[in-house]
Amino acid sequence: MGIITISTFNSVVYFALNYTQVINAVLVLAAIPAITIILSSLMKIDKTNIFQITGLVLSILGISSIISNGEIERITSLNFNKGDLWMLVCVITWSLYSTLLKKYKFRISQFSLIQLMVSVGILFLIPQYFYEQSIGLEVKFNKSFFLILFYVVIFPAIFAYYCWQKGIEIIGPNRATMFIQLMPLFSALMAIIIFKENFKLFHFAGAAFIVTGIYLSNKKIYD
Repeated sequence: MGIITISTFNSVVYFALNYTQVINAVLVLAAIPAITIILSSLMKIDKTNIFQITGLVLSILGISSIISNGEIERITSLNFNKGDLWMLVCVITWSLYSTLLKKYKFRISQFSLIQLMVSVGILFLIPQYFYEQSIGLEVKFNKSFFLILFYVVIFPAIFAYYCWQKGIEIIGPNRATMFIQLMPLFSALMAIIIFKENFKLFHFAGAAFIVTGIYLSNKKIYD
């Protein structure tokens, strides 16, 4: 799990974004819930139902609305490249990690699990570091570097991993991965608040689809 998340997923995301657009990457990552549902079904970990499938479709429509600014032509005119193929690796590794979290009920704390995953993951990051050094990609130790490092370690790493693992422990991988679809919505909201971008109808439509999709995915078949 340390290899497929710390070593592979994180590295490949940053690598892939050198070759593809953010809009492409977000669309590809929207496939994580679908792949997770398939894997959890194959491993007989979590059962799916019509509400989850419907919710998944609605959430993808919502994401498409937000990242395309409500213009379907932006989606149909996308050019996919090797960066998008690398993003598929991210989809598979994160889906597998989420599924394995539920399959193996670890008898250790979430923080201990994160520490073990990071420790193993670092071992496989060392060859990547030396490779990048060999091709002239050096780390610049300055104020910006340490501020970014502090943010990444505290929030996307420790805090986010802890919440993700705890969420899967409580509600299972199928329901938990649907919340990934909120990322484009939160990104749009932050852009509106921080960069004073205009709130438009497609934002509202996308938000409605995503929230409805998540609600349906958490609905029991007998409700």
